[in-house]
Amino acid sequence: MKLKMFMCVAACFCAAATLAQKVQQSTVCNADGTVTFRYENPNAKDVQVDVQFAGRNPMKKDANGVWTATLGPAAPDMYPYCFVVDGVSVMDPLCPQYFPNEGFKNSLLEIPAKSGSLAHDIKKVPHGLVEYIHYYSNSLKGTNNAIVYLPPSYDKKGNENKRYPVFYLISGTTDTEEVYYKVGRMNYILDNLVAEGKAKEMIIVLPYGNPTKLLPAPPQGGMMGMGMGDVFGNDLVKDLMPYVESHYRTINDRDHRAIGGFSRGGNQGLSCGLTNLDKFSYLCSYSSFTSTTLPGGVYDNIADTNSKIHLFWLGVGTDDFLYGTARDYMEFLDKKGIRSVKEYTHDKYGHTWMNAKYFLDKTMRLLFNPEASEEAMKNGQKALAATGKEEAFTPAVMARLFPRAVVSPEFGGDDITFRISAPEAKEVLFKSEFVTKPMQKDADGVWSIKIEDNVTETFKYCFVVDGTQVADPSNMYLSPDKGFKYSVSNNPAAPYSLLSMGDIKHGKVSYDLNTNVAYYYPPVDKDPLLPLIRLIPGADDTMESWFKVGGANAIADKLLAQGRTQPCNMITDVNAKADFSKAKMKVYTLNAADYKTWAERRKALEQLLLSLK
Repeated sequence: MKLKMFMCVAACFCAAATLAQKVQQSTVCNADGTVTFRYENPNAKDVQVDVQFAGRNPMKKDANGVWTATLGPAAPDMYPYCFVVDGVSVMDPLCPQYFPNEGFKNSLLEIPAKSGSLAHDIKKVPHGLVEYIHYYSNSLKGTNNAIVYLPPSYDKKGNENKRYPVFYLISGTTDTEEVYYKVGRMNYILDNLVAEGKAKEMIIVLPYGNPTKLLPAPPQGGMMGMGMGDVFGNDLVKDLMPYVESHYRTINDRDHRAIGGFSRGGNQGLSCGLTNLDKFSYLCSYSSFTSTTLPGGVYDNIADTNSKIHLFWLGVGTDDFLYGTARDYMEFLDKKGIRSVKEYTHDKYGHTWMNAKYFLDKTMRLLFNPEASEEAMKNGQKALAATGKEEAFTPAVMARLFPRAVVSPEFGGDDITFRISAPEAKEVLFKSEFVTKPMQKDADGVWSIKIEDNVTETFKYCFVVDGTQVADPSNMYLSPDKGFKYSVSNNPAAPYSLLSMGDIKHGKVSYDLNTNVAYYYPPVDKDPLLPLIRLIPGADDTMESWFKVGGANAIADKLLAQGRTQPCNMITDVNAKADFSKAKMKVYTLNAADYKTWAERRKALEQLLLSLK
């Protein structure tokens, strides 16, 4: 009976995203620059659409239960948005693009330019590879992660000895390391510039700006690089940089290293760069600032500092809530006599990723180009004069922008507690691959449930708020599904959790954006004759699913470190059309559709890997 019930729950869970929809396209970009939003939910009482270019606006429901609103016009660009259903924010279940974040969950609207001239457009030019890496950090005493972009020429035949400069690029507060990739489009911006001869080829490294969030007991004292000691900087310089320089063909001197970032990432980049001018000579701040009391006398030894910096670039919007503090920092540099380039925007909605992309396009043209950088520095203007009306950046502003989040999931020794704030909801269900159960509401309107089964599994789940599926707004781990994107319970106590593996060697997961195929390479020298495992995604999976939910790379890493399997390559074969009939290596196949849950898929992969020994 239990098996039958389990199979029924699993079948319903997997089928949820495939129900017939009246709405097939949720956003339509109209010829006049407006955008029509559609959201199907006949049971909702009130729906609003919240989009960055227009704020929150009501939607109207038709007789078929489809809610509609037309907003704008808006300039071509990428804009985060969500639907607010009876007071609860919901990602667009029909939008494949989403905003990776520790907290809020937004989808991404892309308004194309008629001329196809936006810096981040995906053009018919050679595209680089994007690799996800994991490395053991002695600074953190745990495993950290980052993303590495490799230019199109990196793996070309004849370039085996070519080395590249490196740009360390950091996202903002509550962002994950994916944001400069999936929202900032750093790879496409650089692909386009290189193809046009407007930028140098480089490797880009995207660190995770809040690494202590990955640890069971984060240090006390505040935000990374803002009052708690340079935890981020120590990890970057002592752990991530050595990993990158030992695993990739980099040029390892200060003239060929750059660092920068957006918002908090800009503060971290400037702080780390200015206190390590023996390692970095290109510094970029996007909508940010840093301390005026950095150690090492960097602000007092003016001649020495100026001689070491090829490019000191600072950009901010005059309508940004950080503008006042960023302007003050620019003025501070002017008064000290430290050279810098300053750029201001007035039309990109303030503290937004529209600005971040714009600034990135501007600076990539100058990085590792001493002549162009020097020309820009010579022409650098003074800071804009203060008006006295600039908003001050205070702890109160920070608390308003980033209120204390509900903790979910919270892992106990033998249980997991899930929570969501939904004060107006009448009923909230917890729905996972294993079980669907009602949640209980407290006096503050927070619904919770304690789960005691399958707690050491990594599984997909969501909340059902008055009939509407909602991803966990407090969980940074999302399943990269084609339709509705479930949250992922990434328990550190799971058998193959990267967070608890200790100091072992990890392979790389490489995403080929030209072919929409993902590869896993073990932590050994590349060998095309190693056994190959084809991982075929399920109907609603993407090329990322076997790794981000299935943990295929983590399973292989751990078993290899334990000596229980042999090195192998893995490939996600999205279309299941690759022909390996003439392959010289041994080829195995795992099809996600043959298993009902990710737990079953992981078990099948584990058994296959063990059989290779």
